[in-house]
Amino acid sequence: MEIKNICILGAGTLGTRVALQCAISGYQVRIYDINEEAFVSSKKLMLKILGQLEKSQLISSDSSQLVLTRLIFTLDPIEAVKDADLINESVLEDEKIKLEVWAKFGKIAPVKTIFTTNTSYMLPSQFAEISGRPEKFCALHFHDVFYSRVVDIMPHLGTDLSLIPILEDFGNSINQVPVYVQKENHGYIFNAMLLACIGAAGKLLTKGVGTVEDIDKSWMVNFHMPMGPFGILDSIGLDTAWHVTHNLTDPASQAFAALLKTYIDAGKLGEKSGEGFYKYR
Repeated sequence: MEIKNICILGAGTLGTRVALQCAISGYQVRIYDINEEAFVSSKKLMLKILGQLEKSQLISSDSSQLVLTRLIFTLDPIEAVKDADLINESVLEDEKIKLEVWAKFGKIAPVKTIFTTNTSYMLPSQFAEISGRPEKFCALHFHDVFYSRVVDIMPHLGTDLSLIPILEDFGNSINQVPVYVQKENHGYIFNAMLLACIGAAGKLLTKGVGTVEDIDKSWMVNFHMPMGPFGILDSIGLDTAWHVTHNLTDPASQAFAALLKTYIDAGKLGEKSGEGFYKYR
């Protein structure tokens, strides 16, 4: 099938980036959220990214204006899925919320629509049945989109495997590098490795072995990296990290989740709020 129209469920940081990259790549995009305030932040982030791309001469000012015409923001679920060839869900990393979303959109989406979830750590099999179309359900997980360009394609046992090449072609068309995860795995491939690194850093911090700065410094200098584990967490969002970590039952993960919760309760979510483990202008 030919994919032309994209529906993004969730106008958060990642949903916004995926929507923008799709629009830059020529797709018509509808972005749905239940909170109109999310659209204000989403549009602001899009303009910021487009400004950066213009400054780097990766896109012209005229092209930026054309990109914006391909984006529609809506609070109406029916309008959101209108003629959608593909839905990519990027709502809060909460199983109950995701189940509610797929129960609703599974009923109203066009018959042709491919269903994909952008969950960071959960499995597509957790939502496939409630969507009503398990054979058309697959994980399509993005990272940063503009800087980290891997897109994970992870089916569940009931996914029609003819979708895989379609999703691979789609990933290539929006300037991503498709990675086929052949077996369901929490955290796909990269996130599974990243979680091990962040878990070790969290354990060092909660046990008082080192400070945030020294743990990051050790990683950054030795591996010649621009950021360490806690800088990475700030870019991901501490709320997203907490939703993953607090579901892990080992004592070290629970201790780190408790620490993350203190930051979240103080409104420190990372880059998107201006402060997390570090402060951002």
